[in-house]
Amino acid sequence: MNKEEIIRLGREVFQIESQGLQEVANQIDESFVQAVELLAHTSSRVIVTGMGKSGLVGRKIAATLSSCGTPAIFIHPAEAGHGDLGMVLKQDIVMAISYSGETKEIIDLLDFFKRIGVKLICITGNPRSRLARYSDIVLSARVTREAEPTGLVPTASSTATLALGDALAVALMREKGFTEDDFARVHPKGQIGKKLLKIIDLMHRGQQIPIVLEETPMIAVLTEMSSKRLGMTCVVDHENRLVGIITDGDLRRKLQQFQEKMMRLSAKDCMTPQPKTISPHDLATKALNIMEENKITSLIVVDQDQKIEGIIHLHDLWRTEMF
Repeated sequence: MNKEEIIRLGREVFQIESQGLQEVANQIDESFVQAVELLAHTSSRVIVTGMGKSGLVGRKIAATLSSCGTPAIFIHPAEAGHGDLGMVLKQDIVMAISYSGETKEIIDLLDFFKRIGVKLICITGNPRSRLARYSDIVLSARVTREAEPTGLVPTASSTATLALGDALAVALMREKGFTEDDFARVHPKGQIGKKLLKIIDLMHRGQQIPIVLEETPMIAVLTEMSSKRLGMTCVVDHENRLVGIITDGDLRRKLQQFQEKMMRLSAKDCMTPQPKTISPHDLATKALNIMEENKITSLIVVDQDQKIEGIIHLHDLWRTEMF
């Protein structure tokens, strides 16, 4: 093949698989609703099984379900009959994947599933298959053709099955009310975990927070800033509400303006009013964006009444290695 033919073939595969995805999307019906409702209300696990390419897709579906709040494990159908069936409990839900619906290794397990009374969902391209007839819920992944010319290699069908698994996982998240906080709890590591860190997990609090009253003399302000070593201090009124901030930059500018007279000023005279703030329940990534946009290195963490709860510094974000 020449370059043009290779490019044409590559684009054709995308076109065929895109058509397959739309075909399966159009087949989503009441059975999909039933599957979501069944999976959403189980108190146990989802057992996913599939052979060959369907097995590889099944592993991904199981992993996606687990990360989105629906515990799932993958069982290889060929290994199942050699002891792994001991992992399947009556209260589990089995999701069997077979495009033909006649995969021998899966068919061999059907009597066991029915004997213990487990609910069975299948994803197949053949609604008249043995697997479909045995199943409580049948989800269609039928495509008109595979992207591979002979139609023998699972391509469009396996892509569509993968997307159907994603659709189930996303619908389950919404049905079960799986929140961003829930997602963070099961993704504590890696870049996803870092992106989901909250301000409350990183901020300085308590005695670590530099705070002065509006009338505090600047000599005392300098002492507070030096002892807390965050390059700033919060300024509050007598009800402990935030009214301003004094940073190292503010000190330099005021010193140039007032020189030796600066020490006779109060915190209120030198502060910047209405400083940038953030909620303790906001994401750390939001703090980073605010700091970058405003070219600042600290944010004051406040509650809804403007009471100070903490300080988040750029160095705190650096330590997470989120950037």
